[in-house]
Amino acid sequence: MGERKILCVVPRHADAGLCEYLRAASWEVHTAMDLKSAHRLLHQHHFRVGLLMTHEVHEAGCEELHEFLAQHDSLEWVGVFDLPALALPACRELILDHFFDHHTQPVEPQHLVQTLGHAYGHAALRPAPEGKPSGVVGDGPIVGESAPIKNLLWQVKRVAKVDAPVLIRGESGSGKELAAQAIHQQSARARGPFVAVNCGAIHPSLIQSELFGHTKGSFTGASRDERGLIEAASGGTVFLDEIGDLSLDLQVNLLRFLQEMTINRVGSTRSIQVDVRVIAATNVDLDKAVSAGGFREDLFYRLNVLPLRVPPLRERKTDVALLAQHCFTKFIHDKSPRLRGFSRRAVAAMEVHDWPGNVRELINRVRRAMVMSEGRLITPFDLGLEERVDAPQHEALDDARTEAERSAISCSLQSAGRNVTQAARQLGVSRMTLYRLMAKHSITN
Repeated sequence: MGERKILCVVPRHADAGLCEYLRAASWEVHTAMDLKSAHRLLHQHHFRVGLLMTHEVHEAGCEELHEFLAQHDSLEWVGVFDLPALALPACRELILDHFFDHHTQPVEPQHLVQTLGHAYGHAALRPAPEGKPSGVVGDGPIVGESAPIKNLLWQVKRVAKVDAPVLIRGESGSGKELAAQAIHQQSARARGPFVAVNCGAIHPSLIQSELFGHTKGSFTGASRDERGLIEAASGGTVFLDEIGDLSLDLQVNLLRFLQEMTINRVGSTRSIQVDVRVIAATNVDLDKAVSAGGFREDLFYRLNVLPLRVPPLRERKTDVALLAQHCFTKFIHDKSPRLRGFSRRAVAAMEVHDWPGNVRELINRVRRAMVMSEGRLITPFDLGLEERVDAPQHEALDDARTEAERSAISCSLQSAGRNVTQAARQLGVSRMTLYRLMAKHSITN
């Protein structure tokens, strides 16, 4: 076996013989005498295993180590502590949250080398960190490698080269705004603003002034001239989401804007030239809306110059694991310190789920699991995707377990005088685990 690389974070007065023993055991040893030096080495090299030796551990030191280890949790860490340090609750919690294993002083080198070897083998089971997924366009927001997404990315690249209006169709939560952002970022307008407008979220009485702006005194509360969202997007792109929710009156004004590329602020007769690209999106069938008289046919044809369709997540199941990992990486600071990723059963459960809420549902489930999971790997239960076979027969038992857990937490907090650390000790869990259980059961302290 070739040399394995290890980072040893050791104090200045530590026994140098330990590092020499590791080198003799075919380890490539890099040493740092403080966390700042260790942080620098971790950005210069790829390590799978780290050895951290401490002396005179105290509460403040544990908090500093917690922050350091949380930043570098891709390594399997082995710790060496003085025996008295293990009496500190903060030190015990630190070990449980961040370390593969730990030893106490004085160190038995042969035993430590065996532990480090096990830690390295465990780390080697995980793939080495890679760059961003190949499904990402440049620095764009779309993630995926499935055939439907590759087709969408190809279309995005094509329509980004021209300035004509784009109409994006897709189910709610499928990523229509992300497609609009990708078009903007790859267009000649990328340096300009990207202004997103949810047409269904603005009150009907305000949408006219929100889109086109208003002049001072044009209505009660209009104390000064204000430009609208379309004018604010000048030089860039305006994204009109849920375009099908616009009233017929607003559709007339929007049609006039698309024909002339000018707007009139509410209360003004002066036309203002606006240089902006329009991307619209809808999750309703505009063809049916036109037939029913709910959407103007001439506006539909003005918007539908370059049509795109964002596929629902159920049509690109091969992207689910990639999207989940992307979400995990994006929100990594929200997770429990000991959480490493997804279990194989969790990935399998995600791949068979139909995702009626599409990517938005996936993001919500993963973020919640990252906060609530108590293990090293996210499970189907953490995602709310546990198997529901025979669920009706077990609902009463599940309810009883949930109530028993809630009751135990409440009683422990009460007997501990609302002291979370003491209550956690009574329950035999870490303080962070208790906080997560309290959030799960909506228990406040």
